[in-house]
Amino acid sequence: MTSKKQLGTITILIKDRQMHAKDVNQLLTDAGHIIMARLGVNVQPACIAHCTGLIVVAIQGTSKQIADLTKRLNKLYGIVAKSSIVSN
Repeated sequence: MTSKKQLGTITILIKDRQMHAKDVNQLLTDAGHIIMARLGVNVQPACIAHCTGLIVVAIQGTSKQIADLTKRLNKLYGIVAKSSIVSN
């Protein structure tokens, strides 16, 4: 039996995107098979160093896949990730 696919989002706050974006991007690349779309927002347009970043990812996967990716993101230093499942 396979688990039901869910639609959801993961919102990711990167406290210093120049320093931590590479690690976040690697995790998102690894999870590319469940990512439908991704939006990156430059929170501080005039910022040159130590800038905050925001990424919103639309995702379709099992509840476990979504929770696992969110957990892996939260383990990264300087990252806060929150998931929300919008279908069941």
